[in-house]
Formats: sequence, structure tokens, C-alpha cells
Amino acid sequence: MNTAVSVPDAADTRRRIFAIVASASGNLVEWYDFYVYSFLALYFASEFFPEGDTTTQLLNAAAIFAAGFLMRPIGGWLFGRIADRVGRKRSMLISVTMMCAGSLVIAILPTYQTIGIFAPLLLLLMRLIQGLSVGGEYGTTATYMSEVALAGRRGFFGSFQYVTLIGGQLLAVLVLVVLQQFLDEAQLRAWGWRIPFAIGGVAAVIALYLRSSLHETSTAEARGREEAGSLAGLWRHHRRAFLIVLGYTAGGSLIFYTFTTYMQKYLVNTAGFGKEVASLTMTVVLLVYMLMQPIFGALSDRIGRRNSMLIWSSLSILTTVPLLSAIGRTSNAVNAFLLVTAALAIVSFYTSVSGIVKAEMFPAEVRALGVGFAYAIGNAVFGGTAEYAALWFKSVGEESWFFWYVTAMMGVAFISALLMPDARRHGYLQGEGTVD
Repeated sequence: MNTAVSVPDAADTRRRIFAIVASASGNLVEWYDFYVYSFLALYFASEFFPEGDTTTQLLNAAAIFAAGFLMRPIGGWLFGRIADRVGRKRSMLISVTMMCAGSLVIAILPTYQTIGIFAPLLLLLMRLIQGLSVGGEYGTTATYMSEVALAGRRGFFGSFQYVTLIGGQLLAVLVLVVLQQFLDEAQLRAWGWRIPFAIGGVAAVIALYLRSSLHETSTAEARGREEAGSLAGLWRHHRRAFLIVLGYTAGGSLIFYTFTTYMQKYLVNTAGFGKEVASLTMTVVLLVYMLMQPIFGALSDRIGRRNSMLIWSSLSILTTVPLLSAIGRTSNAVNAFLLVTAALAIVSFYTSVSGIVKAEMFPAEVRALGVGFAYAIGNAVFGGTAEYAALWFKSVGEESWFFWYVTAMMGVAFISALLMPDARRHGYLQGEGTVD
């Protein structure tokens, strides 16, 4: 493998930074649109699922949230193939367009009272479309950012994928907090929940414009190879890398969604916080978490991605049960903030390098497919069901079993991290440094 890397000039550096910003803006909008569903579920669940108590309604809403995740493997395959065979830019443009359409439809969707069973069915359909979109978004954006980032600083630049991914969550909960200041609960349940979806649809149009100016990072040679974007080629030549990525993605997705999207409901349903207090607490938590990412990404450039992964998985095994138990018992918002932030500081060893650590495992001709498809499977099976699993354990009176389930999956992530190669010596991105 050629390890010679050309030193970029000032103009090239500016172009790369702009590409990171432009691709990240689309990533932020995509994840905002996807996460706003979870944060607004407390208000619209009864509009689409009128029967049962609050936990039952949230379970139904969480089931549709999980169904959106089940489309991710298809999206990871489809958009990964497009990105590897046609180009990263084309793939990202299509995905953000689909997300835009899904959000705009949900914003005007009639409720159960108006059209009966067709309301939750149409909601499910839109979430399936959005799940397909976001299933392709992660792998292509992670690949694009890893390829456009400056060599030697890929951990730092690659961390901005999760800056915008978390930023999407933060923006979603921030919009909710603002609405809670101006609308009462009855108004939010009746029509206020539609506003964030409309905002997401409009923002996606802006992201589409920004992404249209991106440069392509894949080469014509890589796109023209026989096995470009091929599942058969990926499995035949890169099976071990695929399984390693799948292993630590399963644990990473589960613990990420546990301490982010589910945590708002956990603070309300288990710790007993009011909805407004829980939303405000998570807003501050997500802001701090977002700002952590470049710091941990830069740290990975110094200590190596494999070491970051080992630190994350081992600390998570030791602390998940104590932290979740303590959060569930606290009645103080400051304590809750500190405990959730501590958990997410540990998770940051993973999330800051989540995209780059996967991209370094695959060559250019199957990189988007390898990253996106492995991530989508692990994320769909374990991340997408995190809320549902947690709520189910609570509904049967064994909530603490969920804590041990998360811990067990972090054991799988630790084994995967042990098996992964040190990208400083064996990473496929070594020697790559051009932008077409």
C-alpha cells in the first residue's frame, strides 16, 4: 500500500473544510428530522394511538420508531451501492431529498380521530421512507468525511459527523423546549407537535442546496472496479472487517440511544421528572455532549482509534448499571445532568470516531457499502429497539434487566475492539488524500 500522502496547500485545505461543513449541514438536518419523532412522541402518541395508558401509547410510538430502523439495512445497502458505483455526492443528495419528503408529509398527516387506522399506517409508511433515507445517510457521510479529511487529523475532522448527528438531536429537543414555553400541553397535543416536522422539511431543502456544491471524493477508477458496491465482493474479501464493525456498532448504537433519545422518557417515567424539566435537562446534556466530540476525535489522532474503542467499551461495561441505576433514583435535575453527561463522556470515545473507525476498515470500492450496511444492521437491531426494549422491561416490572442487557452488548463491543487492527499501520485510508 502506498503510504505517501501529499501535503495540501491552503486552497485545498479550505476546500476540504467547506466540504466537511456542507456535508455536515445535510447530516444535521437528516438526523434532526429522524430524532424529532422520538422527542415529540410524548405529545402525539395519543393522537395516533388513542387507546391504553401512557406507557402503552409510548410503546406503540416506539414500535414505529423501531420500524424505521428496520429499513436502515436496506438503505445502507442501496445508498452504499450508489455511493460506491455512482458517487458519494449523488447518494447524499438522494437521501436528504427523501428525508425532506417524509417530514413534510408527517407535518400535515391527519390523526386517528380523522381517518382512523390509516393515520398510524401512514405514519408508519413515512417513517419507513425516512428510515431508508437515514440508513444510507450514515455510511455515505462517514465515508465522505473520512475521505475529504486531512491526513493525520481525520479523527478530529471525522468527529463532526457526530457533532451534527448529536446536533440534530439537540436541535430537535431545543425546538420542543421553545414550543413548551409558548404552547400549553393541550395545544402541543392538538397541533403544536406538527411544527418541528415542518421546520425539518424546510431545512432539508436548504441542505439539498448546500450538498449540490460538494466535490466528489471517490475516483472513477474505484467506481469502475468490478466489485464496487457489491455485497458479494464485500463478503468475499472483507468479511472479518464487516463482522468487527457490526459487533461494535451493535453495542455502540444501543448505549448511544439509551443515554440520548430514551433518556428523556427515562427521566419522566422512572425518575419522575416533569416533561419540561426532562426536556431542558437533555437539551443542556446534548449541547455538552456535542461539544465533546472534536476533543475526543483529536485525542484519537494521538492515541489511536483502537485504543479509544477499548477505553470506551471497557469503561461502559463497568459503569452502565451503576449510572442508569443512579439516574433512575435521582430527583435533582443537576444530579441527572451530571450523571447522564458522565455516561456520554465515556460514549464519546466511540461516537467521536464512529465513522472514521469504520471507514478505515474498507477499501474505496466497497467503503460506503461496508460502513453503511454493517452500521445499519447493528443500528437497526440494537439501536432502533433500545427504547422499545427499555419500555418493555419496565412494563413487566424488571427495568433493571435492561441495564444488564446494555452491559452485555458492551462486552460484544469490547471483543470487537480487541479484534480490530490498528489503523495507523493497517488502515485503508493511509495514503489517500485527494479530492476530485
